[in-house]
Amino acid sequence: MATRVIPPRILRKLRYNTATKPFQPSLTSPTLSPPCILDQKPPSTTTLLPPAVADLNFHDVEKLFTCVSTANLLRSTAVLHATAIEPIVDVGTWLMRSELMQTDNPLRNLALAATRSTFFDHFCAGEDAITAGQSIGGLNKAGLRGMLVYGVEDAHDNEACDRNLQCFLHTVDVSRSLPPSSVSFVIVKITAICPMSLLERVSDLLRWQKKDPSFKLPWMQDSLPIFSESSPLYHTRKRPEPLTQQEESDLELANQRFLELCEKCVQANIPLLVDAEHTSVQPAIDYFTYAAAIVHNKGENPTVFGTIQTYLKDAKERLLLTSKAAEKMGIPMGFKLVRGAYMSSERKLAADLGFASPIHNSIMDTHKCFNDCTSFMLEKIADGPGGVVLATHNIESGKLAAAKAHELGIGKVNHKMEFAQLYGMSEALSFGLSNAGFQVSKYMPFGPVETVMPYLLRRAEENRGVLAASGFDRKLMRKELVRRLRAAVY
Repeated sequence: MATRVIPPRILRKLRYNTATKPFQPSLTSPTLSPPCILDQKPPSTTTLLPPAVADLNFHDVEKLFTCVSTANLLRSTAVLHATAIEPIVDVGTWLMRSELMQTDNPLRNLALAATRSTFFDHFCAGEDAITAGQSIGGLNKAGLRGMLVYGVEDAHDNEACDRNLQCFLHTVDVSRSLPPSSVSFVIVKITAICPMSLLERVSDLLRWQKKDPSFKLPWMQDSLPIFSESSPLYHTRKRPEPLTQQEESDLELANQRFLELCEKCVQANIPLLVDAEHTSVQPAIDYFTYAAAIVHNKGENPTVFGTIQTYLKDAKERLLLTSKAAEKMGIPMGFKLVRGAYMSSERKLAADLGFASPIHNSIMDTHKCFNDCTSFMLEKIADGPGGVVLATHNIESGKLAAAKAHELGIGKVNHKMEFAQLYGMSEALSFGLSNAGFQVSKYMPFGPVETVMPYLLRRAEENRGVLAASGFDRKLMRKELVRRLRAAVY
């Protein structure tokens, strides 16, 4: 990530320290925008954006990419272009998933070296937490912040879960050691600290309880609504057997790991954000998240954030149900809103089982769901406790969210609201929102190349599937490269 000079308004932004002071913001701290009169009517998606959002500028590429080195622009353009070429993605995906990568051999070493110097360097923050922390320094100079995540995906036994927990705990220590405001969140994947088979079993039991409320789960802690009436339950086709004694013991170990990580984040005063996964294990992930939120989310600002994938048809209904239940219990909730990353596998599984896809039927329906959930959360945090991370690569969603925040009188630099994009993607949107005064973070995975390979493969698949976002970036980057070339010649 290249660096930029910090504008004065960004320097003022850094006075708000959600990394070290996320829970008790000063009531006397200045904001960057004046208070606005609230409009009781929600904005139509077809209305013009208010003048105050006009500074969300994507036309002035010189300003947008100021101080981004030409070398980094060239590399970013090349990598994004490569991941948009389907044959390259197909061949790369086949190679990385082939048996050739399972044993130590010259071809494997060559492939990993090539990946490390190209896609890994572009989409990942480093091979360890210390290096990732150094990468965050570049982000800070650009007016952005980092969300640190150890890039491991799944664990299959307690030994692996214990190792992964130590890496997550170390991530908190590194985040705490960095300058104030550098890190906005530490990210955790429940699939890395609880065996996958157990998450599938717990999800089956939770789904069956939804089908049959008389079905008792003696190990279940207090939680919040996990399902809505429209939630797909087809994964669990028959009554599951209760957890064995060993499974209950393993579940308690997983709970202890998550509790230790939550307590570590509370001590460091850094919010913890739980990533979402595919629907076969998401109910168990939500159960872990909401049970922890009941214990740790106090006052105005949440410690534990969950994730809502808005490409799911039941996303908005679940968000409303969970938020309403949490409000009744006096629990401030935080959510990251994303579109989703498992479209192909979700549709294939549903089709194989003879059910309709849980994914929205059209991309426009997904856009509408994301924007509706964004509007709901912004209205909620404008009038009360809670927080929201708007993780989007979509330019229009960014504009609409900025307009909604202005309409509600939410200051641009606001500890309750954060935009986020993946490291190495949607740079134009990240820089544009930051230049407009909003808090923006980059999702920054790190770890050995072999560990983060599943993440890199998903990024390649996603980049191929959402060419609108990467194409917009590449177009602006090329425009800036041409401008620089002409300036050098003339």
